[in-house]
Amino acid sequence: MDWKLELIQIPVADIDRAKAFYTEQAGFNADQDHRVSDEVRFVQLTPRGSACSIALTSGVHEMQPGSLSGLQLVVEDADDAREELIARGVEVGDVQEFPWGRFAFFTDPDGNAWSVQQLPARD
Repeated sequence: MDWKLELIQIPVADIDRAKAFYTEQAGFNADQDHRVSDEVRFVQLTPRGSACSIALTSGVHEMQPGSLSGLQLVVEDADDAREELIARGVEVGDVQEFPWGRFAFFTDPDGNAWSVQQLPARD
C-alpha cells in the first residue's frame, strides 16, 4: 500500500489574501475554491510540478494563522527560483549554502515560513 502525502493545511487569517499571494506571487496553481457553508471554505493550491498541494481553509482546524514553519519546496536551481519569486513580488532572502543543499527562505502574508531547497549534487 502506498502512503502519499498529498495535502497540507496552511493556517491563514484571510483566505482571499493568501490565495492571491500563493497564486499570483508564489506561482501555485489554483485547483479548487469551494465554500461549504458561511463558516467553512476550502481552497486547494498546488506548486507547479508538485504531487502535494496545500489547503487554505476556514472553520475546519484550530491552527493559528502563521504558525507553520519548515514548509519546503524543492527546485533544480535555488538562484533561479529566488529570482522568479522576487520578480513576482515575494520578499525572499539570499540563497544560503549548507552541506545538505542551497536554500532561500520566505514567508506568506501571515508568517507561515517556507524554504526553497536545491539538493546538493549526488556523487
